Amino acid sequence: MLNVLLVDDEPLARARLERMIQDLEGYQVSSQAGTAAKALEAIERDDPDIVLLDIQMPGGNGLEAAQQIGELDDPPAVIFCTAYDQHALEAFSTTAVGYLLKPVRRDDLQKALDKAGKPNKVQRSAPAGGLPGSITAKTHKGLERIPLRNVRYFHADQKYVTVYHTGGQHLLDNTLKELEQTLGSAVVRVHRNALVMVEHIQALERCADGGYCICLRDSEHKPAVSRRHASAVKALLQSL
Repeated sequence: MLNVLLVDDEPLARARLERMIQDLEGYQVSSQAGTAAKALEAIERDDPDIVLLDIQMPGGNGLEAAQQIGELDDPPAVIFCTAYDQHALEAFSTTAVGYLLKPVRRDDLQKALDKAGKPNKVQRSAPAGGLPGSITAKTHKGLERIPLRNVRYFHADQKYVTVYHTGGQHLLDNTLKELEQTLGSAVVRVHRNALVMVEHIQALERCADGGYCICLRDSEHKPAVSRRHASAVKALLQSL
């Protein structure tokens, strides 16, 4: 089930889209927003798979919002949904994967959502040149190297990334995107703000809130798995 964020300043337009999505198999509306700023907050909070984004909105242009979304570490797919076709060329200069004209037809919505959902899979490519032997972290002693075999997972909180390892936890200068590119198939993204070392995963279990979390070898921490990444993580674990 892929989660969709509806962004439109007109409540009636959001309601119509929600009714249409309710009739489509494999998709659900996870949240709604009436402005670009609220949309970015909803992405941070709910981690949707797909964003249906209006262009003409008070207090912030949808095109500008799409640019900001595209700069996120693990951005959702964006589909523009607008009454104006003159923005089409500019829209596709962003990372948007679709462009729907209002009033949206059910078949067009289905095709756009299906196209947007395809990239949301775990990437399992190995990094060129092999894995590094260690990660450089900031400690009270200065910069120290933490052996990669001791690392369990990485967690991002706003501007900072923390590495959790068998000796504790420390801040990194790397972004999650940089770590994902460097470590390749050695890590799996379980949440927009978390990467886990695959070799230390012991189990995927239910958490108290009904979601999933990852059990790691030699670690008391259990990183949460977002709804967006749950199916891909399950498929990865079944393939190991």
